[in-house]
Amino acid sequence: MPKISVEIPAELLADLDEHVGDDGKFVNRSDAVRASIRKNLDLLDEIDARHDRLDDEGPSTAAGSGGGSDE
Repeated sequence: MPKISVEIPAELLADLDEHVGDDGKFVNRSDAVRASIRKNLDLLDEIDARHDRLDDEGPSTAAGSGGGSDE
């Protein structure tokens, strides 16, 4: 799996960290970021579909299908 680096404001990172760990929804930050990206891409695909902007092949699968649900 490729690695990327991003810079985000400290406040956003603190909000993210509230959802990570033993008491959170995600095991680690990477899982939280991947789930957020998938959800955002799904929302963008829905918006594109409503505006007839999708390719004939349907929504992109670039976010991958890990098999399990992230929700």
